[in-house]
This record gives sequence, structure tokens and C-alpha cells, in this order.
Amino acid sequence: MSLLKRIEKGTGQSNSVKEPTRPSPSTNPVRSKNPETQIRRAPGSPQKDAFKELKERIQDKLVAELDPTMDISRTDEVRRTIQDMYEQILTQENIILSRTERERLFEGIVAEILGFGPLEALLADENVSEIMVNGPDKVFIERKGKLTLSRVNFENNEHVMKVIDRIVSPLGRRIDESSPMVDARLPDGSRVNAIIPPLALNGPTLTIRKFEKDPLTIDDLIRFGSMSSETAEFLRACVIARLNIVVSGGTGSGKTTLLNVLSSFIPEDERIITVENAAELQLRQEHVVTLESRPANIEGKGEVSIQDLVINTLRMRPDRVVVGECRGGETLDMLQAMNTGHDGSLTTAHANSPRDMLSRLETMCLMAGMDLPVRAIREQIASAVDLIIQQTRLRDGSRKVVNVTEVQGMEGDVVVMSDIFVFEQQGMENGKIIGRLKPTGIRPKFYERIEAAGLSLPPNIFGATGRY
Repeated sequence: MSLLKRIEKGTGQSNSVKEPTRPSPSTNPVRSKNPETQIRRAPGSPQKDAFKELKERIQDKLVAELDPTMDISRTDEVRRTIQDMYEQILTQENIILSRTERERLFEGIVAEILGFGPLEALLADENVSEIMVNGPDKVFIERKGKLTLSRVNFENNEHVMKVIDRIVSPLGRRIDESSPMVDARLPDGSRVNAIIPPLALNGPTLTIRKFEKDPLTIDDLIRFGSMSSETAEFLRACVIARLNIVVSGGTGSGKTTLLNVLSSFIPEDERIITVENAAELQLRQEHVVTLESRPANIEGKGEVSIQDLVINTLRMRPDRVVVGECRGGETLDMLQAMNTGHDGSLTTAHANSPRDMLSRLETMCLMAGMDLPVRAIREQIASAVDLIIQQTRLRDGSRKVVNVTEVQGMEGDVVVMSDIFVFEQQGMENGKIIGRLKPTGIRPKFYERIEAAGLSLPPNIFGATGRY
């Protein structure tokens, strides 16, 4: 995208600021040593209007003088050019600012021209895991599992729309009155959802689930207390032994993160094909093919669904099929792939427990439009799925694996399951849930497949008895 087009899409006027520490009250209503105090006064205050007017004036001058043919992808070079021009404008107009004010004003202008406006500071903050824009005046953030109202805001609805458009346009997606919802991603893979009026009554609403710059590893999950080291060792063996695994959980429970960690156990010499609505998985293996679904165009044509991609994937000679999330008819195709030689497939789905996950799989298979009896679907599920991992976000905001459950087969019309590991809560300490993922003492029936893959696990990994 040319610099001119990018500026046209994203130079809405803004009083964007970095996520600051809360300033102490100032006794001077006109000027404070803390520039954040100046910027964040009540709407219509002289200090805020003066800063806003100055920012708009300098930003307009910069946009008018920048070379529209400049390559926007060379961020460092464009930033240096903007900084030189910015300093010249301040000198020419004899504008006197403190160093803190000067830097804050510059960062705000650069964020509008090169980045995502007011969101830039939040995206750069590693402690912020989720950003929720509920209209221009309310931007909530999640830190360590807790939601708080940030001090960042947008100028108006149009400003929010420009930032949303800047996110979705490079992906070939659109958002307008005829298509008021969109799923997208940021350049770093962070998940984005946007919904706008007339569906969103509070104004344009944007939800961003950030990804770690360095993907979490299994050691990180053990350190965070998401699972025990014994469970991690067991799951690693299951992935290498090509067991079919479904990660189950609610919204925001950490399913995609866990799927990413499980995928990292896949050997380097295998061909992996991932299928997602918005590409989020960050696989480090060399032989990875990433597929992404596509919504219909403005004429209602050209849609490529997850189901279409899963069907096509089976013609691409995959060793492993990893589907970011099953939420519809593609579930039936995924189960058939697991049953037809594509062992070791991985996916996620929404459910509150392993038993609920089975019911959800049945329902999603029926969404494929095939008139299949329920027993036939259950037999497909029992034959295809080997392991269900239940991930849950607990009351204290922590995300933990609470069940590792084997799908053993059918008895009559019922799918038989057995828990291998179960989370046991032991109490609360300083608002944090204390507990441990403990083995139940049952050794899974598929353990022979782990041994056949040349893997061995400690005898006591399943508990003291290790009974069948």
C-alpha cells in the first residue's frame, strides 16, 4: 500500500496517548508538568483543545509535505523522515514544548500515520493480553486475566473506523454497513474481531486478542501452573505417537495457545497443513503450509469456508492436519480425515467439559447437512478422537488444563471416556486458586501406541497404581 493511500485511511485526528501511570492531581488548571494531565482533562477543557489543535495542525502539515511514493514498509526510514520534518515544523513555528511533551506529541502523530493510532501503546505493552474498544470513549484491557478501563481513547466513531479499516484492508477484507462484522489479524498474528453500527449500538467495537512476540512453550505453561510436568511429558508423547487430539474450552480459556504448544511437538520431518479462519498459529517447523478461509465479496461470491479448505487439505499429502477451530460442518470432514489415515490431527472447539465436547461434535457434524443417524456420528467420533484436553479460565483469571480425558470407544449407544489427569483445587491464597493437575491412576488404553512409537514414560506418571 502506498504512503498516500495509507495516510488517507488512517490519519483521523486523535488524542492518542501511551498507556500511562495515573498522574497526580495538578493545582494548575492551565498547565501541568505532566502532559498526560493536560491531554486527559474533561472534554472541552482549554488545555485539551489546545493540545488537540496543535496535534492536528502539525499532523496536517506533515501529511501535506510527505512524499506519497515513499515505501511505507520501510518503517525506520519513514519514521526518521517524519521526525526530521516534525522538528523543522516546531522550529519554524517557534513552538516551545518540554521534552516529554515533544516526545508524546511525536509518538501520537507517528502512531496515526504508520500504526494503529491510540492502540499502538497498548499493543506494545507486553502485560496487556487483550484490548476491547467499546466505542471511542471506552477502551478496556486485560492484564493477568483481569479487565480494567484504560486511559486511552479515540476522538470519535470515525477515528475508530479508520483504525479498523487500516487493520482489515491489507487482508483483502472489508467492513461497512452491508458487511458489518469481520474477523482479521494483525501483522504479528494477533486475533481481531470488529463489529460496527447498526449492529453495535455503542459505536464501532473492536476486540484484539494479542499474541506473545515469542510464542509460549511447554516450559512456560508449566511455570505458569497451567499443567504439571508429568502431564506435559504425557501430551508430548501423545503428539509424537500420532494420537488425534481435541482441545476443548470456553472463550478466552487458552485453547489456541495450547494448540500452538502441542503443534510444536510435531517432528520436523512431517508435512503440516494448518487451516484457520484468521491465521494465528505460530508453528516453528520448516515444512508448514498455512491456509486461511475467505469471506464472500461484496457480490456475495468467492467465499471459501473452513470446510472447503479441510476437504482440499486431504489432497495436499498432509502428514498432520491442524484446524484452528471446528465450529460447523467442517467437523464431519475433520473426523473423516482422522479416520482415513491422517492420524495425529489436532483441533480446538468450544465446550465446558469433555462430555460436553462430545455433544458439541455431534451437533457440529449435523451442521454439515448430511442426514446421518446419531449412532453413526458417535461411532465416527469414538473411532476418530483419542484424547480431549479441557482448558478452563478459572475465577482468578488463570488458565489451566483441568481434564485430560481418553475416548475409549462405544458401549451400546454411549461413548465411553476416562479421565487420565484431573485438576484438584486445594484452596485459595491471596486471591489465587491453588491446585494441581493430578493423575487418576488409570493408564490409557492407547498407551501401547505410545510404546510402539518408541517412547517410554515413567511408570508412576499415571499415579501410584497405573491400573487399566
